[in-house]
Parts: sequence; structure tokens; C-alpha cells
Amino acid sequence: MSRTLRIVAIVVGVLIVIVLVAPFLIPVNQFRPTIEAKASDALGRKVEVGNLSLSLFSGSLAADNLSIADDPKFSKSPFLTAKSIKVGVELMPLIFSKTLNVTNITIDSPQVTLIRDAGGQWNYSSLGSSTAKSQAKQEPAAAKPASPSASSSPGEFSVGKLELKNGRITVGSTRSQKGSTYDNVSVAASNVSLASKFPVTVAADLPGGGNFKLDGTVGPVDQSNTELTPLDAKLTVNSLNLASTGFLDPSAGLSGIVDLNASLASHDGEAETKGTAKLSKALLIAGGSPSTVPVIVDFNTKYNLLKNSGVLEPSTLKIGGAVAHLGGTYEVPGDNAIVNIKVESQDMPAKDLEAFLPALGINPPKGASLKAGTLSTNLNLTGPTNKLVTTGNVGLFNAKLAGFDLGSKLSAISSLVGLKTGSDLEIEKLTSNLRMAPDGLKADNFNAVLPALGTLIGAGTIDSKNNLDFKMAATLKSGIGAVAAAPGNLAAEAIGGLLGKPSGGSAGAAGGHQATGLTIPFQIQGTTSDPKFIPDVGGAAASMLKSQLGSLGSAVHGVSQPNASNPADALGQLGGLFKKKKP
Repeated sequence: MSRTLRIVAIVVGVLIVIVLVAPFLIPVNQFRPTIEAKASDALGRKVEVGNLSLSLFSGSLAADNLSIADDPKFSKSPFLTAKSIKVGVELMPLIFSKTLNVTNITIDSPQVTLIRDAGGQWNYSSLGSSTAKSQAKQEPAAAKPASPSASSSPGEFSVGKLELKNGRITVGSTRSQKGSTYDNVSVAASNVSLASKFPVTVAADLPGGGNFKLDGTVGPVDQSNTELTPLDAKLTVNSLNLASTGFLDPSAGLSGIVDLNASLASHDGEAETKGTAKLSKALLIAGGSPSTVPVIVDFNTKYNLLKNSGVLEPSTLKIGGAVAHLGGTYEVPGDNAIVNIKVESQDMPAKDLEAFLPALGINPPKGASLKAGTLSTNLNLTGPTNKLVTTGNVGLFNAKLAGFDLGSKLSAISSLVGLKTGSDLEIEKLTSNLRMAPDGLKADNFNAVLPALGTLIGAGTIDSKNNLDFKMAATLKSGIGAVAAAPGNLAAEAIGGLLGKPSGGSAGAAGGHQATGLTIPFQIQGTTSDPKFIPDVGGAAASMLKSQLGSLGSAVHGVSQPNASNPADALGQLGGLFKKKKP
């Protein structure tokens, strides 16, 4: 028994010696030119590796560092660098015949730089292409194969497992020094071959938080343009902060958090993406505030990789129970996409949209809220995403703005004509043409029908700081405008004198006069959350007089009327009154 133990001990000792000594006896650095040549030939880029060492325990070659050159049209700096690389090899062929058979590759802590030029082409698109390979062969720095086993045939490049871990990707463009960084990048692929399809999984942390994962199959690698390589995958994005992607101009005010679940299929130069995107805390215009309700988009888009343009197939946008329909085209010639998208909707519940309005720079007045009504839109979104312009028309119907007393906001006019609208504002119809841009919102042809008041027309703007500047005119409906001709009320006395009514008389049943069809001009300033209604009192008086003079045409022409005073005198009194400075 002791003899058997001695034999086993001797065998184990010999094996240990072999394991410890063999790496020093095998000149593994002689394989470095072969590795560099095969990799350079496969990628079409100059590849350099550091000093090689052999580990028999793990059955792998290790290099101190790795560098892959960039496409010279984009940068002279490396496309990829890594602190270390491990190459799994078959030990028996390596030890006994010095044949290098690679089984797996692990790249640790790679740093990758992705760059896009003004024409929309990426620096990775030439990886593995036939053109890049021929250029790489012509470069004097590209190492010659150390053995005849190296080959440029894509079918001969294969590895059982390829892994990148703890990586970092920086995405930028040739026109900007700024870039976005994606950390903790990992790539895992098996049965990798340039000439066949193979499974791959890519995951990374996103700038500003969140993460993404792509899981599917890729290949065979397109030999003319790597970007055209077929791909079928599932894409999942969690908590992508739009403002931190580096693709949006911060001054545009666009931001939000995106969650995405989609399928991605790329074949014959066309990539089709279908799925659902959820946009939370959306902000679509500078000066607005994030929406408190999410936007859900069910989309289907096709993108031509060579033309850098795409089509948004009929898709839907949902905010609560409100549904809008999308469709149009887009192109990505450089850093920012250029879109031409049409948005149409009918009878969307206005209440469901209220919480989204701040994202457009529209805040309901303090204490007011939309309690009823429907909204219809017909809008066009055009231009680059960092300077997006939205034009079209909107309509609000049968709505109620609870907690908003328009009559109290127009107190100066209300005291003159007896305007009372109540604590809730009923809106029968409100339509307007809109233009929304990074500098604010412009409304033209504003037209509203308010049952308690009459009609409102006008136009104005809301700037990027949410300030209002509207010029409006209210035409009172029949029955509104009773003149309160109280003693001491100069306006009432003037109008009363004009109408032949004694001052001190009461309006309505007490002998007052109903001034119908009055048009009251006014301005709206302040902010959307705290609007200031500033009446043009002189204009209101002129409108009132014009309305009343219509029934006194004979007096105006010099025909005496009982108890009628001279209209010119009344005009003079009113003119003197309304020219006074406001207290």
C-alpha cells in the first residue's frame, strides 16, 4: 500500500512540476504575431496585444493589454482598448505540436469609442468588411501571420465563446467633443463565426441611470458593411433618462424617463422595430414642467440603414383614456433626428389630458381644473428633435373649467356691465391654431363660445418662461350688460344721459337698460397658472356707446328725442373718464 502511495505521490509531483515549468518552456510569445494577424485580418483593423503568458490550470493564454485601431476616417485614437485579454486554447496541440486552436476569448475592462459622422455612418460599420481587410493588409504595421494556418476567409474565424465584461462605451460624433458614457457593458456570444448566425447578449448601464439589454441572434457578418449584418433580438430598456443621452440639446427643454420593450429585426439593410414605449415625467418644451402622467406609445417603425431614414407606421399614443394616432417619416443624417410626424385625435377626454398639459408649458389657473369635455387635435411635428416645431389646430368641446370665475377676473368690466359667470366656467367650444417651438407657444384664430358670457376671439403667445401675452375681445351675448346707473357712477350717468334715463335709476326692472352685443377688448398677461386679465376700458366704453347709438340714429342726426341728451356730450364725459390713469 505504501508503495502505491509513493507512486501516486511521484506522479502528482511530476505533474505539478510540468504545470509549473511547462509555461516557461513553451515560448508562447511566438504566437503573438499569429494572434495579431488573425485578429487584424478578421476585423480589418490593426490589432495589437501585449506580452503573452500561459496558464495550464485555466488552459489559456493571457495578454497584458489589447488595442484595436479605429477607422482612420473617424479617429487616430484606438477604437477599443482593454487592460487584459484571455484566450482559451487547446493545450495538447499547443504543447506537443505548437498549434494554436482558440476555444474562447475574454476581454476584461474594454474601453470602446463609437463615433458617428455628419453623413450618419458609424465607425464600427467597417469592422470586418472586405474593404477594411484589404486596407489592413496594405498597412505596414499589420503583422504577417507566423504560420500558414492564418487565413482571411471569414468561415475560418470561429471561437466557441466570446465575452466582454466590465466595459465602457463612449458614444459621440465627429462634430462634437461631447459624448455619452455607458458603463458596466457586457457582451456574451457563443459559437461565434463570421460566416454564420450566432447568439449574443448585450447589457449595459445607461447614462443618468437605468439599463438596457439586447438578447438575440446576429450574423452572418456582412462583408461590405458590418452595420448591415442581420439581427433578430428583443430589446429592453429601463429608466432611460432622455436628457442624459447626449443626443438632445439641453436648451430645447426635452426630457423624460423611457421604459421600452421591443422586438428588433434587421435584414437586407432595413431594421424594423415594434413595441411599447412608456414616457414618464415628460417635458416637451422649455419653461414647462414634467408631466405627472405617463405617455404610452405602441409603435411600429421601419428604418433604412443605408439612407438613414425611416417610416413610422400607424401607431398609437395613450394618455390615460385619451388616444391619439401617429404616423409619418423621419431621418437621422447626423446627431439629431429630423421628423415629420402627424398626430390626429378625436374626442379625447380632457380630464385625462390635464395632468399632461404642464409638459407643453400650459398650467391651468391656480385652483382650477378640467372636469369635463373632449379634445380633438390635428398636429404636425416637424424639424430636428432639438428644435422641434409643432403646428396645427386643437378643439375643446363641452368642457367645464371648475374653480375659475372669469367674471371676477374681469372685475373692471363686470362692475360696468353686470357680468356674472359663476365659479365654474362652461366652455361650449374652444378652437385655435397652434405653433409650439422651443421658444414657446403661439395661438392664432382663438375662438371660444362661453354660454355664460358670449364669444371670445383673439391671439397671443406663451413664452418659454410660461408668460402670457394675449390680445382678446369678448362679445357679450344678448341679455348681458345691464348698466348699473347708480349715483356717482360717471360712466352710468353718461350712458344714462345718452339714453335719456335719469341717474340714480336701477338697472333692469327698475328702469335700467340692457346693453346687448357689447364687444369688450382686453389683454391676458401673467402666467398660465396665474393669468391677469387687463380690460381695455376705453375700448369697452366705445363699444357700449356704439351699441346704444344704433337705437338712437335719429338723435345722432339732429332729430330731437324726448329726454335725450346730446350724444357728443356723453361721449366727451366717457372719454374724460376712461382717459384717467388707473389707480
